[in-house]
Amino acid sequence: MSFRYIFPILMVVFAAHCYAQPIALSDYPSPQEAINANPGVMLFVPPGIHKIEGALHLTTEGSGLYGPGTIEQTAPGSTIITIENTARVRLEGITLTRSASDTPVRASGLFIHMSRLIEIRGVHVVDHHARDAAIEVRDSDLVTIKDCLVYNYKCIAIDDRTQSPLYGYAFRAIDGTGILVNRSTGTVIASNRIIEDRLLPTKEALAQYKLGEVTIRPEKKGKLMPPEAWEKNYVSNWHQGSAIVVTSPRATHHTQIRGNYLQNCAQGIDIHSDMVVCTDNIVDHGLMGVKMTHGSRNIIVSNNLLTHIDLWGILVNPGAASEHAVPATDDTPAKAGNHDSGILIANNQITDYGYGHEYWNWGGKHADAGGSRAISLMGKQLTANPNLSDILIQGNMVYNAGRDGVLVDGALVQEGPRYRFALYIEYAPDSDHFPKNVRVMDNLFHPGRDGVCNVKIPGVKRE
Repeated sequence: MSFRYIFPILMVVFAAHCYAQPIALSDYPSPQEAINANPGVMLFVPPGIHKIEGALHLTTEGSGLYGPGTIEQTAPGSTIITIENTARVRLEGITLTRSASDTPVRASGLFIHMSRLIEIRGVHVVDHHARDAAIEVRDSDLVTIKDCLVYNYKCIAIDDRTQSPLYGYAFRAIDGTGILVNRSTGTVIASNRIIEDRLLPTKEALAQYKLGEVTIRPEKKGKLMPPEAWEKNYVSNWHQGSAIVVTSPRATHHTQIRGNYLQNCAQGIDIHSDMVVCTDNIVDHGLMGVKMTHGSRNIIVSNNLLTHIDLWGILVNPGAASEHAVPATDDTPAKAGNHDSGILIANNQITDYGYGHEYWNWGGKHADAGGSRAISLMGKQLTANPNLSDILIQGNMVYNAGRDGVLVDGALVQEGPRYRFALYIEYAPDSDHFPKNVRVMDNLFHPGRDGVCNVKIPGVKRE
């Protein structure tokens, strides 16, 4: 046989031999020993369950894990994988999970800290069952989280707000977060699925877990403590957490949240940061669809589909953390303002409103129940907060699915809208707390129970 035929065959055999022998976690006594012995190397996670008793730490540039295997954390108080003080680490295709525990978990599943250019692709985080996020990014830059699955991430927990004088109480809640980004820049969160099928906000869950029960009561009522918490030792907002949270205004910016599918969440996408593009996402069954608060500036919310939402479809709210700029003094440096402003809400569709799992706990309680607004722009939470300002609402649709006939408890019914207003703009003529410089144009809003909007839409301009 001619050498020109033999040489390609030898090259194929050589390449097959090289690539058939990846370095695997199972080649070493423990996964962490495999990582330590191979700095800067992508390690193969073979099929099967690989149990660990503490977090795996990836701290070397260029390292990572890939493969079809599952890493199971048996220590409830530990993260599963921590990526810290490094760059260009990749995780691809692996599954992360936890052993069952009777103790509420306070640890992230995957924790990325003080790192740069990290890629998380096709990773599954299953049965996390914790208050801390299934995937958390903190103090990091240019992290990509794409094509991942977060499944059954919530738990029963105590929501403790006793450290804040504005609240001062604690209560029993369903809690948990899918993906959390904090003090980070240039993050991409794309084409992920975040789904909860285990802990749903039903009447049965309310009774079984005593949800909303106040467990710690302050001596003095906090300024933002709900009247029902003070008077009845109960709160309605016992469904906490978010599918996606991007937080830390001023510090977190230039974030992309696009093409994600979020199902059975409390808050779908919760934004407390600047310069965010939130587009092409689907939120199906949630307390809220998209929320912006606590100083969210220059945000684009576009082309999202929000279905079966039970309180607010899109909410813009100047939360307690928003504040005016502070000039320098002899003792302190100048501080930039933290405003909720420069927000574009365009080409979103909100439909099947009020047909989720917890309408009964909100607008379905009685005809005059608060909330129940498809799009809502709120006034100041505290007097010191800046007003909402410079908001453009264009090309959105709020669709009353009840008029076409919907299934309710197995029966086909035609009924009026379950939202009070398609658009609500908080306005008090005797105060300065209302949103300013709002433009509303070219939307298609089916009227709610109380009309299209609580104020005249043409020329909604307050400066």
